[in-house]
Amino acid sequence: MATMESHSDHYVLETLGRQLARHRIDRNQTQSQLAKEAGVSLRTVIRLESGSSTQLTNLIRVLRALDLLPNLQKLVPQPLASPLAKLRADKKERKRASSRSAVARETPPKGNWTWGDSDDAPRAGDR
Repeated sequence: MATMESHSDHYVLETLGRQLARHRIDRNQTQSQLAKEAGVSLRTVIRLESGSSTQLTNLIRVLRALDLLPNLQKLVPQPLASPLAKLRADKKERKRASSRSAVARETPPKGNWTWGDSDDAPRAGDR
């Protein structure tokens, strides 16, 4: 059996239309009922089911009315990150918090410190 990519656009649209009609019939709905529920015109449902081109928004509305919208995510799945990109992301992600002493060492002193300002600095008469 040939895959869909080897067929013409028209064939793919006709196949999609037949599948939509099958779902509608399985739900025991007329084309008019589906059109009303989806908020589209009857002509739009007829065009979709016959494999004619229509706006993507109308297809989404019909899929939602037929409870098929969750399947749309399978049509264009979320791209998977490459192993190299995942490794880079994992490397950048912190694994644990720093210790308090490490944070204290990294914290610069407050104010403008210069030689001789420290309480620990030797004074002239301390020698």
